[in-house]
Amino acid sequence: MRKATFKLVAVLMSMLLMGSVLAGCGSSSDSNSIKIGLLNEMTGGNATFGTSAANGAKMAIKEANAKGGLLGKQIQAVIADNKSEPSESANAMTKLATQDKVVAVTGIFASSNAIAASSVAEANKMPFVAVGATNPKVTVDEKTGKVKDYTFRVCFIDPFQGTVGANFVLNTLKLKQAVILVDNSSDYSKGLSAFFKDAFTKGGGSILAEEAYLQKDQDFKTILTKVKGLNPEVIYVPGYYEEVGKIVKQARELGINVPIIGGDGWDSPKLVEVGTAAALNNTYFTNHYSVDDNSAASKAFVEAYKKEYGQVPDAMAVLGYDAANLLIDAIKRANSVDKEKIQAALAATKDFPAITGSTTLNATHDAVKSAVIIEMKDGKQVYKATVKP
Repeated sequence: MRKATFKLVAVLMSMLLMGSVLAGCGSSSDSNSIKIGLLNEMTGGNATFGTSAANGAKMAIKEANAKGGLLGKQIQAVIADNKSEPSESANAMTKLATQDKVVAVTGIFASSNAIAASSVAEANKMPFVAVGATNPKVTVDEKTGKVKDYTFRVCFIDPFQGTVGANFVLNTLKLKQAVILVDNSSDYSKGLSAFFKDAFTKGGGSILAEEAYLQKDQDFKTILTKVKGLNPEVIYVPGYYEEVGKIVKQARELGINVPIIGGDGWDSPKLVEVGTAAALNNTYFTNHYSVDDNSAASKAFVEAYKKEYGQVPDAMAVLGYDAANLLIDAIKRANSVDKEKIQAALAATKDFPAITGSTTLNATHDAVKSAVIIEMKDGKQVYKATVKP
């Protein structure tokens, strides 16, 4: 009896000791760090966007940790890949919220991916700061028209971007006959196309035709042959770099040499790889940022990024950096990792000194900020102008 009792006590003490050790390990990890999710297109068709955004965010977190961290703790980045797919975006956000126990999430370039992720973020009351997703439906529910409580973004939105592109064509290039090529599988492309069309026609321009393609298409010559027969003065292609590069290259091969215009989805080093430097001459796109920005903050960021990653940052890298810093700032102002308090601090963001420009989040949780016009010249991005909201 005594032996059995002794064994039972020994087992119970062992279990308690093990539990104490395990609990100590868990509480040590939780007490010494604050987890922030970095959810991006790390693989798939938009991988250069996601990699750049993640690099920018990781640099912001590294700098913050070097300065003492956040609320007296170190920030731990939890990396997640949405594989450039909406369904994977929802799955990754679910894991971040329910398993990884992050306090907030930032990332995502493609609007379709951000819309899918935001649904999960809202259901879990997870503060989510999108990096480059510009479609209005990211922050405002399409069915109800209600602003999503927990979803924000650091980039401008497509009604503004489409208007900037249309006005550039009308007022700077002095062209009025356009054809639009739209990616029918992309919320971003469809939305930006509609906003460009609205502003362009209101400004006195004419849309000769709208032709559709799908993401991952390879051969565009049938569409482009039809476009060539319409003899447009300009072609608007609000798509992503993989398809845009092929469209531009094939258009030039068919003898279509008119200006081709696009949006921020063009901004990738792979655009030149796919489209070739020569074919991309006489093309322009609207963007969030230019490395030719001469501000002291921009120059310091570019030098730090080059030192960290050995390359010049693109707009997504800057937006990733800005989004992470804006989120860190909100958590500081909330003075808490409570998600409701972080949400309230994000909603109150005003005049945040982002590299891409002073950033205020408006009533629909969208950033009010300038856009830039970029010209492609011999394979290089050349700054043309800044357009204020």
